[in-house]
Amino acid sequence: MKFNKLFAVMAAGLLASSLACAQTTMKISISTAQNSHQGVAIDTFAREVEKRTAGRYKVQTFYNGSLGGERESIEAVQLGTQELAFSSTGPVPNFVPETKILDVPFLFRDKAHARAVLDGPIGAELLTKFDAKGFKALAWAENGFRHMTNSKRDVKAPEDLKGLKMRTMENPVHIAAYKGFGIITTPMAFPEVFTALQQGTVDGQENPLSVIISAKFDQVQKHLTLTGHVYSPCIFVMNKGTFDKLSAADKTAFLEAAKVATAANRARVDEDDAKGVADLRAKGMTVIDNVDKAKFVAALAPVNAEFEKQFGKANIDKIRNYK
Repeated sequence: MKFNKLFAVMAAGLLASSLACAQTTMKISISTAQNSHQGVAIDTFAREVEKRTAGRYKVQTFYNGSLGGERESIEAVQLGTQELAFSSTGPVPNFVPETKILDVPFLFRDKAHARAVLDGPIGAELLTKFDAKGFKALAWAENGFRHMTNSKRDVKAPEDLKGLKMRTMENPVHIAAYKGFGIITTPMAFPEVFTALQQGTVDGQENPLSVIISAKFDQVQKHLTLTGHVYSPCIFVMNKGTFDKLSAADKTAFLEAAKVATAANRARVDEDDAKGVADLRAKGMTVIDNVDKAKFVAALAPVNAEFEKQFGKANIDKIRNYK
């Protein structure tokens, strides 16, 4: 009897040891806080991967730019020093130029339109462009529509933006567009933004409500204008070599985990958008929500003409008119 018990304990120990040895750990990172739409995305993804692979794969989650800003994280995934990253498309065109078109201002009518484009054939084709650059793009997710904040004045019309020193993402399309508004653009990695705003290095920044709330920008910014000037996707990227080594079943598990995580991420963006304005007003921000978007669109006419030359008017119209 004692022998049987001893044998059972030894067998259990050997099984636990073999399972531990069989588990592969991967890292995924974001530049924002855990309590954010991006945090929801990677937390959900990690749970789903572990569940769908019966614990053989564990995804460690890192927040607040602890492994570097978005550009650094994407670079690490490309090099293979980090397996996964979840990023806005801000720095992505530096790696996959074909994605630049998604950052054209006022390209999408609303979130439903943007999600339909990304979940449809246009989005699927863009995902394939990552393969040749050392990535496996698992799924499009969401940051949301971007809005302007600053510490200087209310922005009610495009001319109010002139001369404001604004932090922008490290994104050539954004920089070109904001210069068209007369903004003094200052490209900067996200983890540096709060301090730059606090110290007055820049006057303002632009981000979706989800980011403005989770980053606590209300503490260093007084004025918010709901310009909705750019729709900002997010994306799950994985090192291509790492993905290719997975079994067919595990590849499916990672892809399905990203889909589930995308749904959770978008639901959080919807929640933040629904409550965000009231939340930020309660924290002392002045919010301009009756924006004449036609004026902002008109102000960018020369820049948009350049974008039509760069990307092809037919390609832009294909996205604008997608149903």
